[in-house]
Amino acid sequence: MELVQQPIGSIVKRDPETMRMLERKYDEAERQGMDAFHHFNDLEMVHWFLYAPKHLNRAHDRSARTIREYELELKQLITYLLQYGEEIGLDVTWEQQSLWKSLDKRHIRRYQQWLATDSPYVLQRGAYSSATLERKTSILSAFFRFLYESDYITRPIGDGLRIATVQKDERPNRDLGVYDVKRLLTYFKQQQHPIMFAIIQILTTTGLRNEEFCSLTVEQLKEDRIRGGHYLHVIGKGNKRRMIPLRPDTLRAIQLFRETRHASDEETAPLFTTSRGSAYTPSYFAQYVKKELSRVPDSYLPQDVIVTPHVFRHAFAIISKQNGADIYDIMRSLGHEKIETTMIYLEKLFEKERHTIHQWDETFEF
Repeated sequence: MELVQQPIGSIVKRDPETMRMLERKYDEAERQGMDAFHHFNDLEMVHWFLYAPKHLNRAHDRSARTIREYELELKQLITYLLQYGEEIGLDVTWEQQSLWKSLDKRHIRRYQQWLATDSPYVLQRGAYSSATLERKTSILSAFFRFLYESDYITRPIGDGLRIATVQKDERPNRDLGVYDVKRLLTYFKQQQHPIMFAIIQILTTTGLRNEEFCSLTVEQLKEDRIRGGHYLHVIGKGNKRRMIPLRPDTLRAIQLFRETRHASDEETAPLFTTSRGSAYTPSYFAQYVKKELSRVPDSYLPQDVIVTPHVFRHAFAIISKQNGADIYDIMRSLGHEKIETTMIYLEKLFEKERHTIHQWDETFEF
């Protein structure tokens, strides 16, 4: 079986030459009147699923961030199935020396359950969050659906996956309001910490994702020749582009950040840099913000919210709604595909705003 023979580190690795070889195999099967993936093996199906372009314009394909998430999840799947098959309960009858063709729904159900309760990560570090399990299940479902719809496997094994949705009460509280943000800005201004002051100001007034903040370059800060002022030309999730107008105080925060870091003005240089002049990675950026916030006295922090860079994206949505913005405008500004995602950001605010107590006459007294 080719997956057993391959070093784990090489199982999911982007390789243009491999993709060209697979395209030749794909075309050859078509010429022979066979199923498109007749000549593929398990490893090649993984490679095709991850890296085969779907659009003529490659900018419309999966983003590098999304591909990396899929790579890690499929690498974990393969590693665990091969190393812990007996523990998981993979009572398989091998078909054509193929792991994917040998699996059935019960194996996928057992794997998902084992992953959530008895996998090495869980035993060492504790349970996955509901959101993480939902993301993992979504990726696995997409991969198994691809195998089935491509006729590489004959059974819809992905149907063995149980639904992993995040219930309302399971979501961590990420609500920050204007007063929370002002307290943090006040603290970092008092501490003469221009970098954190600027980061909070920028994230709150733009709604940028961590990855978007880290990947911005100088040339993506543009002058608005029609409306005046400036805006950010952002390439977001799924390579979707959006323009984010900048308030004057946000532009000043960007300038403050760059002056403090002595950042390069070259067009392709990072807009926001570390102290060493390099672009942030999303993980390092999150760690940096977490470290700086850990030094903030409790009196300046919200009591029931773990503040991360992503929380300021929620603050953008909440403050926008409180200032009268339409929820669909907020959705588009955040780059959400579905209004349901934006509703999650605002659900606690809506719950408070729509409480019956607000319908009582203000003059009523007991």
